Amino acid sequence: MLKYHTYKESGIEWIGKIPEHWKIEKVRHNFNFGRGLSITKRDLRDNGVPCINYGEIHSKFGFSVDPEKHKLKKVDEDYLKTSLNSLLLKGDFVFADTSEDIEGSGNFSFLDSPRQTFAGYHTVILRRKNEIDYKFLAYFFDSTGFRNQIRSEVYGVKVFSITQAILKNTSFVIPPTESEQTQIANYLDRKTAEIDKLLFEKKALVQLYKEEKTAIINQAVTKGINPDAPMKDSGIEWLGKVPKHWEVKKLKYVAKMLSGNAFSSQDFCESGIQLIKISNLYNNHLSLDRQPTFLPLEYENKYQNWIVTNGDILMSMTGTLGKRDYGFAILINNTKNKFLLNQRVSKLHSYSDVISKLLLSILRSEYFLNNLFSKPSGTKQGNFSNEDVLNLKLAYPKSNTEQSQIVQHIEKESKRIDKKVSKAKKHIALLLEYRTALISEVVTGKIKITNEV
Repeated sequence: MLKYHTYKESGIEWIGKIPEHWKIEKVRHNFNFGRGLSITKRDLRDNGVPCINYGEIHSKFGFSVDPEKHKLKKVDEDYLKTSLNSLLLKGDFVFADTSEDIEGSGNFSFLDSPRQTFAGYHTVILRRKNEIDYKFLAYFFDSTGFRNQIRSEVYGVKVFSITQAILKNTSFVIPPTESEQTQIANYLDRKTAEIDKLLFEKKALVQLYKEEKTAIINQAVTKGINPDAPMKDSGIEWLGKVPKHWEVKKLKYVAKMLSGNAFSSQDFCESGIQLIKISNLYNNHLSLDRQPTFLPLEYENKYQNWIVTNGDILMSMTGTLGKRDYGFAILINNTKNKFLLNQRVSKLHSYSDVISKLLLSILRSEYFLNNLFSKPSGTKQGNFSNEDVLNLKLAYPKSNTEQSQIVQHIEKESKRIDKKVSKAKKHIALLLEYRTALISEVVTGKIKITNEV
């Protein structure tokens, strides 16, 4: 890649040297600042004037937003009479003024449309005072050199606040002519579009792999692994036909289930016996280092019923209504540690009829979960009761040998697919790293962009 002939120090720690003829500018001198509407979610509706809020900046329309392409919530047209200061112009920037993590600090969108659009709640508006290519600025604001300026200043414990003062004190570097700025922006438009296309393809591939894995598990736990096995009607609508020699029973006849105990937070301590909470179970993984909580060692004898042992399957029983952020199942296996079980998590222990690993696969299968989530589940929070789970029917082979063969098949195929997923995710990580590095190198002049590039 081409370089400029001469460079100078920018004086900005995360940017370093820049081309000799480029300018170093303070954000405060080049932008007017404003605030988004003082509204809440209750003020949003399906009709009216489009409005972009901080949640959408973080999760949906990062970098740029166009109400003609992106589905935005709206506010009443009366705000056009009372709140013109929060109305955006094309090329205006909208920063989220809070973030739940340091990585999200500095997230923004710019309006890439002439359509009337409001900045919503928890946002800071930046409007250019001078003729600067807003696409170039957008790429610079997205660079690590700019984001690190914000990240070094944000404050907050659980929520990071991005104030106007922090944004005003940041700096940016820029070529002196708008034509050079536009040339750089156009180049990055092309290159990021190429990278984003590859990212989309890789992410689609990961999704296909996951669907393949789900299909393999569903087939194995409902039809077995012998394609020539005679079949019978299971008598269960969602299950359909199963191998003729399989048992069909309610879960309560093959496993026992117990809810976790409501331990008092007053008894929590720095060390002792670890308490497994619902926050430790997510996406079918057990994360013991996620907000670890302990109870005194003497609680092991006092609360024997809630001790978690090898062979126990833990299930998260509550979550967000309408979302599948609960119902996760984890098998405790090969551990020498003792744990206690907190409320909102239940444990199942299989009787001798079904081996634990097969039961785990059944509980994780799409068929089982679809049936479980179809049951009424509260009004504000999603909930399963032990009765909901235990009254569901499942099919399984009587022979432990056949059960083990099914488990081995699932494990072998899962390992094969997981290897493919891991490889694709590494490619995604490398593409994202390259995308970030390319933007940062180009907008700080480490790479010279010409019409030929």
